[in-house]
Amino acid sequence: MASAAPVLHDAVTARRNLRVGLMAFAGALAMLGLGYASVPLYRLFCQVTGFGGTTMIATEAQAATAAANATGQTISIRFDASTAGDMPWVFAPSQATDTITIGERDIATYVARNSGSVPITGMATFNVEPEQAGKYFNKIQCFCFTEQTLAPGQEVTMPVLYYVDPAMLQDPNMKGVEQITLSYTFHRASGPEAAAPAGTN
Repeated sequence: MASAAPVLHDAVTARRNLRVGLMAFAGALAMLGLGYASVPLYRLFCQVTGFGGTTMIATEAQAATAAANATGQTISIRFDASTAGDMPWVFAPSQATDTITIGERDIATYVARNSGSVPITGMATFNVEPEQAGKYFNKIQCFCFTEQTLAPGQEVTMPVLYYVDPAMLQDPNMKGVEQITLSYTFHRASGPEAAAPAGTN
């Protein structure tokens, strides 16, 4: 009888250790999952809030509503373009600046040319400055929504259809903002490939 107590104690300790071990393992798995999810979750957060100058994506219906609320006030848009160091593309806006009516849709174009000797697929990242303008800058269509593949020497003109939400006029943080800069940077999305060049989007 006396020897049963240590055995019982050892069994309880073993169960407790197993429970703690399983909890630690579950916690490690959760942290690993959060690590993988953090980038897309952060990207989603930025797209919803405009944080960090991330622009919004709008529907045709939302664009029509914005146009109905346009007051005739204008704002200057500056266009900027760059490429990552390993991207042998020439990439530039068709024009440096444009003056648009706030609330009304407008179109801008960028030109890209593959100066390399093989087909290259690129993906454009983007933001606007000042950062607080991100939640008011809405894209209806954009080449940045999909990857773009260019054959060697191929040059394409890529459009972006957008508008600036009239709600910016009611935001104290936007007071005094006379120009919004729309910036794109093309990065290599994959290595050389034989895929057929994609059209513009």
